[in-house]
Amino acid sequence: MTKLPRHMRHISDEEEAEIQRKIASDPEAPEATDEELAQARPFAEVFPDLAESIKRARGRPAVENPRKQISLRLDPDIIEHYKRKCGKGWQNRMNDDLRKAAGLKKAG
Repeated sequence: MTKLPRHMRHISDEEEAEIQRKIASDPEAPEATDEELAQARPFAEVFPDLAESIKRARGRPAVENPRKQISLRLDPDIIEHYKRKCGKGWQNRMNDDLRKAAGLKKAG
């Protein structure tokens, strides 16, 4: 049987008891009481300005004219040609070549 990584394995009752003893003995981080938990409010509600200032956008930045994903059947030798010729970014090069063949100006 494969041994699970430490962070994924189940702990024994003795290990759990030891962890609880250490939590209880830490004077700087006492466990919250039920009353304290009942009074808790979300960070963004308590500090709205600070929460807004640290909020960050996720993912790529939005673009004005995003590309559309399509499914296109191409001959294998065409794909291999672009992969071999261009390496990383071969799809962008293919897009540029199609744009040139259609007589369109470069986007952007």
